Amino acid sequence: MNIKDVAIGIERVREEKPLVHNMTNQVVTNFTANGLLSLGASPVMANAREEVADMVKIAAALVLNIGTLTLESVESMIIAGKAANEQGVPVIFDPVGAGATPFRTNSAKRIMDEVMVSVVRGNASEIANMLGEENWVIKGVDAGEENGDKLVLAKKAAEAWRTTVVITGAEDIITDGKRLYTAHNGHQLLTKVTGTGCLLTSVIGAFCAIEKDFCQAALSAVVYYGCAAERAAERTEHQGPGSFQIEFLNQLAAVNAESIKQSGLIEEVK
Repeated sequence: MNIKDVAIGIERVREEKPLVHNMTNQVVTNFTANGLLSLGASPVMANAREEVADMVKIAAALVLNIGTLTLESVESMIIAGKAANEQGVPVIFDPVGAGATPFRTNSAKRIMDEVMVSVVRGNASEIANMLGEENWVIKGVDAGEENGDKLVLAKKAAEAWRTTVVITGAEDIITDGKRLYTAHNGHQLLTKVTGTGCLLTSVIGAFCAIEKDFCQAALSAVVYYGCAAERAAERTEHQGPGSFQIEFLNQLAAVNAESIKQSGLIEEVK
């Protein structure tokens, strides 16, 4: 894949306006919905176990996010995930805080065991804890200290789970176990706004809705997202994270294929 392949995804999302079913956490619901609308996708938030399977039937992608999990929410996610699998709807999973508590880690593993997941997006600590790696730690729902090779970790996870894995950080890593890419767009201000990682997971869902090569879809989403962050940071350089958050939504709407071709930075790792 080259930057032209990556760039075309944004135009397809805006043409098709896919419905993304988000089962996400309470902290980020509004930001996620607004971010998807800025992108050009259509968000829906439905969590009740009584309707999630029916909602999946009309959605183009399902996003599962365990940021504020309960036993009931996990049950609903599994119902929705199995329904998505039956309908051929891609499932994108964000194991927020996996490793912070046994309940959180076991819930993430249970979802991976019971649902066929198309893309897993997390930080290195979350991915490592789900794999049972001992060299990584978690702090709350954020990444703590790291002691390991993230490229090796991502490839190992993708092979073990037979899925596409996205590890985000200062450098983003995207792999399906065979192809391995790094993406170098983004800005540190993303870490100063709650929910930017969660929104990225939903944006990946929108791209997976229109591109069945999920590795390409995930790479396209990550690069698009990073370019929007860079443009937002440039325009709010001296104003702080509040102004950045608003401008970031603006730039999610403004970034197009040409922007990505000019600014997108990707590398295939052989």
